[in-house]
Amino acid sequence: MNPGFEKLQPYPFERLARILRETRRADKTSIDLSIGEPKHPTPPFILDALAENLASAARYPTTRGSGELREAIRNWLLGRFHLPGGSIHADKHILPVTGTREALFAIAQCVVNARAGDAMVVTCNPFYQIYEGAAFLAGATPWYVNATRGTGYVPDFSSVPDNIWRQCQLLYVCSPYNPTGTVIDLDTYQSLLELADRYDFLIAADECYSEIYLDETDPPLGLLQAAVALGRHDFHRCLVFHSLSKRSNVPGMRSGFVAGDADIINKFYQYRTYHGCAMSPYVQAASIAAWNDEQHVRENRDQYRKKFDAALEILQPHMNVYKPQAGFYLWPETPVNDVEFARALLENENVTVLPGSFISREAGGVNPGSGHLRIALVAKMEDCIEAVQRIKNLVNLLYVT
Repeated sequence: MNPGFEKLQPYPFERLARILRETRRADKTSIDLSIGEPKHPTPPFILDALAENLASAARYPTTRGSGELREAIRNWLLGRFHLPGGSIHADKHILPVTGTREALFAIAQCVVNARAGDAMVVTCNPFYQIYEGAAFLAGATPWYVNATRGTGYVPDFSSVPDNIWRQCQLLYVCSPYNPTGTVIDLDTYQSLLELADRYDFLIAADECYSEIYLDETDPPLGLLQAAVALGRHDFHRCLVFHSLSKRSNVPGMRSGFVAGDADIINKFYQYRTYHGCAMSPYVQAASIAAWNDEQHVRENRDQYRKKFDAALEILQPHMNVYKPQAGFYLWPETPVNDVEFARALLENENVTVLPGSFISREAGGVNPGSGHLRIALVAKMEDCIEAVQRIKNLVNLLYVT
């Protein structure tokens, strides 16, 4: 067996399940804000496109996806990130994938050369656990870059020693960042690209939260957008990963794409012809409809904006919590140990949230997720308001003297 299996840690929701088995308040309805699964209704026009193309299930899909899908993605990238018209080619720079989760995992298996010595995969901390598992199963060792209150809740890449960058083959960045909602700026991308050139590694930017942001006039910067701003029109060493799950409320469709460095995209395509994860034709048709429409995305953002405003009005007088730039998570500090708080919240208020320490590792003597909660404001407005009201009640009942 792959020795990497011995290094895998339980998935955060496996650990959370142990808490869920404990006593709940039976007299209060259950509200789950632990999982980043969008609960807003799927736009009807996307469902219509799915239904109208079900007959295409009778044929095998191609690994590259249809030209129409890649062109829809290209047009979206050009418009959303203000890229020059000739910078992105549908046949060279874009590859549809069955959701960012499998693609983020697969890219490590494709690009990491474990035979080259002590291969390192550098990742933010806290992190999406796929990054860590992908590193282990590719034969690499993860290096965790802490994001703490002291760093403004962005990963402190300047803390990474030169010897780690020298061994790095893949850097995972997440912007907007799950769980803190912060966004990587141009200066940081410039320094990371200079490091990638110097030490020869790939930057894999998980941008699946890029379309959920609170300031309509200030959308988050993307890695390809930063590359162009820095004169890197070939997107050398850059890949971005995007998904319709959060943007269009279709997590069950498993539809996304990878875009960037043409040489790496070509190799990734070759890998995926063996991997066998082609997108179903009817999902491709529905994806085309989704990428071609922005109205439903603006409406989606507006729903999250209202929920953040309502939730923060309730929580901020009672907890240290800030308004994020993007994403749909709150990342408050807890008055006690985060696991203890999450357990008490379930037992007293029947609300489920994710302890921050479940999605981070101890690095540099600290666990940057410890003492925090990840609260996913994905439920309907009234449930989110009820849940944060119960969180406030617990803080006042148990922890305020």
